[in-house]
Amino acid sequence: MLSVRPRTLPPVMTLLAYAGPSDPSALGARTGGVPLVPAGFDWPVCAHCHGNMQFIAQLPLDALDPSGDLVSIFMCANDPGLCDEWDPIAGGNRAFLLRKGELLPATVPAEGETDLGSSSRVELLPSDVTSYAEAYDTWTDSTGRDQNELLGCLGGEPAWIQDEEIPSCTGCAQQMEFIAQLEPGHDDRTAANYGDAGSAYAFACRPCGGASFLWQCH
Repeated sequence: MLSVRPRTLPPVMTLLAYAGPSDPSALGARTGGVPLVPAGFDWPVCAHCHGNMQFIAQLPLDALDPSGDLVSIFMCANDPGLCDEWDPIAGGNRAFLLRKGELLPATVPAEGETDLGSSSRVELLPSDVTSYAEAYDTWTDSTGRDQNELLGCLGGEPAWIQDEEIPSCTGCAQQMEFIAQLEPGHDDRTAANYGDAGSAYAFACRPCGGASFLWQCH
């Protein structure tokens, strides 16, 4: 029987909002650009098409836990829809749980769809609700900003488009912690491809040092 690890992140939510262009190798939360990685890092390759994956986002977790951890997310964009890139274990995407103090800009491969086309800074906005579904529904009215500028959340409770889908850690077989929900992006030019009006979900297992990523669509 699957055991469930007690939640270690506090039950709070920080919203992620578009905050303009970013330095491509900035340390803070951002989408696109050049990932910060440890020495010896190998750029992830899709298990299906064997092409280099696209770097989607890096998410420092300071707003949730002062551990210095950062989640970095990659997904295959070489043959959209053909590489099972929505699945957490099929090999069409990768997520990494990294320590910020040990990171340097990666060497970006010359081949493949490796970048979103633009790097965008992500603003962290503490929320007084824990439900992302509630925050999403009230974003425009409460902020006066365009709905597309809401890029997701750290922590809190995810808004599943389909059934709840929490990955299990491949190391310890326990359910992973929910880390973040991501929207495609603020415009088509810089958006990730999560299918038809989709959202993405990132998870981590702190004790084992692993992370996982998946997305769902309508």
